[in-house]
Amino acid sequence: MELVRFNKPYGVLSQFTPEGRWQGLRDYLDLPGFYAAGRLDADSEGLLLLTSNGALQAHIADPRHKMEKTYWAQVEGIPSAQALQQLAQGVLLNDGPTRPARARLLPAEPPLAPRNPPIRQRQHIPTAWLELVIREGRNRQVRRMTAAVGHPTLRLVRVAIGPYQLGDLAPGAWARAD
Repeated sequence: MELVRFNKPYGVLSQFTPEGRWQGLRDYLDLPGFYAAGRLDADSEGLLLLTSNGALQAHIADPRHKMEKTYWAQVEGIPSAQALQQLAQGVLLNDGPTRPARARLLPAEPPLAPRNPPIRQRQHIPTAWLELVIREGRNRQVRRMTAAVGHPTLRLVRVAIGPYQLGDLAPGAWARAD
């Protein structure tokens, strides 16, 4: 076993050691010699790959390999076709323009486990779910992209990294990926 898929819950860091109010991976996994291949912010959920193979870890995490990452983002408001086009063309952020992305409105709320704690709901502001596929991984990039087009992200779930899918893994669960 060289590669593991893990469904990282909200509030868990992409490292084994907890820090402050955030839990670490060791609260969920007992896999000596395994390390995260890439990062996922503590306030984001979903697929995190872990491996015991240093070369594989470098390949997955290295932006030069441009492995696609697919995210489902619950955003405030209903994005227009123009907002989706902006995301697809690339958005200007404070650290420069993003690469073009694939962006689409999901037809319905995806079948995800409820988040703990739940997102904040505003009574008179609707939400929508977007699918964003990017080939780079800047700090908080998806959140910054959706905010730049006027739709702040309320919940963010990574569902795929290249060919590896989150699938039906429950939050906090892991399975072999290789």
